[in-house]
Amino acid sequence: MAQAGRRWQRSLFPWLIGWGFQQSSSDPCVFVCNKTIDGAQQSLTLGCYVDDLFILYSNDSPTSLYTTFTTDLSARWNVEDEGPVSDLLNVDIATDADCVLLKQEKYIAQLVDTYLPNGVPNSFHKNHAPASDELPHYIDAALLAKERGELPDPKLRATYQSLVGALLYCATQTRPDIAYAVGMLCRAMSCPTPDTLGATQRVLYYLSRHRSVGLRYARSDSLPLAGFSDSDWATRHSTSGHVF
Repeated sequence: MAQAGRRWQRSLFPWLIGWGFQQSSSDPCVFVCNKTIDGAQQSLTLGCYVDDLFILYSNDSPTSLYTTFTTDLSARWNVEDEGPVSDLLNVDIATDADCVLLKQEKYIAQLVDTYLPNGVPNSFHKNHAPASDELPHYIDAALLAKERGELPDPKLRATYQSLVGALLYCATQTRPDIAYAVGMLCRAMSCPTPDTLGATQRVLYYLSRHRSVGLRYARSDSLPLAGFSDSDWATRHSTSGHVF
């Protein structure tokens, strides 16, 4: 059914709000519920993706907010508890007593199989960065070619746009270390050249070599907010954004 997702949303979301959840103003598919149970404050954070629900909770005792909610949910719909989450939208999730780790090893392996059928060239192993110093020049040349009315090869453009889109997903989910390179490559989405395609493949080479790198969120009783931004005082603006 083309409208199945919408019909499910129109059934689930009002039920969640009626149960006591508040819908996030920044992401309508995220809900938060805070209640006092046995004199202690408990909270649930729920994410909805199509017909999958992901729940963050701190207490699963028989009288906890989590247990009460899942019991009511099971009474309303036929649901299946698939246990602790291990991957979500191509993000690998691992937890232990000290931290939560987010990686994309399997997703990167899929990209390598798709876009690098011959594997990573041995010549790349001497390079340790996702971008070379020539990248800005490649982008400028591509934009100049567009101004001159030169049309890129359709097959090259399709491959370039697909690969840059996949790399952008990595950059925004678990790999801020490639944010600068991917941000630059996005500028040539409509006018790629063989040089910019090679620069895009270099980013994938880098990810393949360092695919085990990810984000680590340490457990802590305090939650100080730390922000980082790349300040380019030559152009007086950030070229790849910020991370918190």
